[in-house]
Amino acid sequence: MGKVSVFNQISLDGYFTDAKGDMSWAHEGSDDPEFKEFVSGNASVGEGTLLFGRITYQMMASFWPTPMAAQQMPEVAEGMNRLSKVVFSKTLDKVTWQNTTLVKADPVEAVKKMKKESSSDMVIMGSGTIISQLAAAGLIDSYQFVISPLALGKGRTMFDGVPKRLDMKHTKTRTFKNGKVVLWYESVT
Repeated sequence: MGKVSVFNQISLDGYFTDAKGDMSWAHEGSDDPEFKEFVSGNASVGEGTLLFGRITYQMMASFWPTPMAAQQMPEVAEGMNRLSKVVFSKTLDKVTWQNTTLVKADPVEAVKKMKKESSSDMVIMGSGTIISQLAAAGLIDSYQFVISPLALGKGRTMFDGVPKRLDMKHTKTRTFKNGKVVLWYESVT
């Protein structure tokens, strides 16, 4: 059975986007060699499937297949383009990023089926609406949060609309010179 994990950067006050939906602040501090190596290693490990909502998919698809992405972050770009991807959207009619499947069905039911039928793992990046739906349904197995050393004041959390408390077990922490801290959690069911 495949496992579902989340990888997201969040602000100190818990937002993964600012009030306007911007996530560019998450790239600050990316020039730290140790952090850059961590991100590259994280993106190039293994196989699996990336899961996205429409907004995150469109943002990722507009950058990772480009020559600029290949030049700036070659290992990450290679992994992002090579891995299979699923985008959940009721409004998209087609997807153009290589290795991408469009799913118009309910994300909760689709991921339940994917977990049962696949032995490979799935990772959600960005996609707060998808995260909140899957978390509420108990379908997320683990979380990896990169905490950026800034407060946004307003924005969106990944857990907007989650109707009940979600308990998690802290499993690991890593700190970088750029001030970012990575926290790993497993879902407690």
